[in-house]
Order: sequence, then C-alpha cells, then structure tokens
Amino acid sequence: MPEIRVAEGSGVGVLGQGRPSEDRVVVLDDAVVVLDGATNLTPGLPSGGWYADRLAEQLGAGLRAAPDRDLAALLEDAIREVATAHELVPGASPSSTVAIARWTQDRVDALVLADSPVVAFAGGQARPLVDDRLSRLPASRHTYPQLLRSGAGYGEELAGALRTGMATTAQRYRNREHGFWVAEADPAAAGQAVQASWDRRELDGLLLATDGVSCGVDEYGLFDWPEAFALARAEGPGAVLAAVRHAELEDPDGLRWPRPKRHDDQLLVLVDGL
Repeated sequence: MPEIRVAEGSGVGVLGQGRPSEDRVVVLDDAVVVLDGATNLTPGLPSGGWYADRLAEQLGAGLRAAPDRDLAALLEDAIREVATAHELVPGASPSSTVAIARWTQDRVDALVLADSPVVAFAGGQARPLVDDRLSRLPASRHTYPQLLRSGAGYGEELAGALRTGMATTAQRYRNREHGFWVAEADPAAAGQAVQASWDRRELDGLLLATDGVSCGVDEYGLFDWPEAFALARAEGPGAVLAAVRHAELEDPDGLRWPRPKRHDDQLLVLVDGL
C-alpha cells in the first residue's frame, strides 16, 4: 500500500485578509481527490470552498461505491448530485477544479478538470497530466498583471479589476467550447476532463497539486516536477509549499510574479511507493 502525505496552507483574500482555505482533499485507501474551490467575488453566491466541500463528499462516496467505474462518469454524477440538491444554475454558481488519482493492483488512472494537475513519476521522469485551457484564453486589454507591474499593489483597484475580469471570463468562456471547463452546475463538463492511465509497475509515485503549489513549477520556475517530487519525498510535501511561500514573500507586490492574490491556498499530496 502506498504512503500518502498531505500538506495544506491557507492563502489570503484579494485584499490580503485572512480566510479559510478553499482547497479540499479526500484520501481513500486506493484513491486521492484534490479540489480547488474557485475564488468567488460575486455577491450572494456561495463560496468556492462551500461547493468544493459538497463535491468532495459526492466524489468520495462515488469512489467507495464503484471503485472501477470510469472517473469521468463518477464526476458527472457528483456534479449532478450537488447541482440538483442545491438548485445550482449553470453559469451562475460556484465552481471547483478536480484532480483524481486512483490505483488498482496493475493500473493508475487519473483525471484532471481545470488547473489542478496530477503528475506521475517513473524512473526520474515526470508524466504530468494537465488541463491548460484556462491559461490559453485570450488576454483582455486591461488585466491584473498590468496593474501589478505598474505598481498598483494589492488593494481596491486590483480587487475591482479582478471582479470585472472574473465575471467576464466566466460569462464568455466557462464551460463553453473553445473556453475552459470546470466543475460547476453542468454535469456535461465532466466529459471534457483530461484523463490518463499508467502501468502501476512503472511508477514510483504521484503528486497532486492545486495551483497555489503548481505555480512554483509553471510560473515561478523554482523547481521542475522531478525536483519537487524529490523534495517532497525527502522533506515532506510541506517543504514544497514553504519554498513557494518564501518566493512570494520576496515579491510582496506581485511585480516579479503577477498573481491575483499575494498568497493562494496551497494543497499538495504525495503518493509514494506505488
């Protein structure tokens, strides 16, 4: 049975205020689920963490009840159950990324929806499973990176730009063809997830991360995935989180690495000894 280690850290709100993490994790004997509830700046809507809580519960139940079922089908049912139970409306509801890894005696299956990757490792090489559609959306003319690079810092001006940008992105691109896909209120989004399977005998382990950790690889360039895996194995996954936080503390106004918040929520799961 593999060893599973989890490290978590709360980020801050867009104005720097403390608040609970909206990342969630489910750990089973033969599976791990990682969710990143999307920051919600729309008044009157439940938070991304609220949604991630309920989706995590449904996914955990589905994996226990049908451990061999297709992961996309399990996710589709979970989204439907949450949307039906809470009368959620597509396009006007909270949302969450999804990353699932499940293993049998011979195989490891993984699913990713939106920007929480699953990375498999074999012989020192990384095999990342990513959904990068959100990062490939057309950039708007006035974006938060431009504000931060101008020295605006983290304040009301940036918060206003984020509210406008997030509302526009959701309206134009969320769960739409040529846009990006995420767990929300439309079960059909599950069919757009990215999936992979690997021979378990070839793998050394896995990392599952939210973007508050994967940014250390994809944006900050602090390490590559094999280096992150080696660090997590040697010092625990918390060491990876600490490296990302240290980099952000040295860039408090987002000048080097423009980002919506000084610190995002962080979640990293190490599955070792497959």
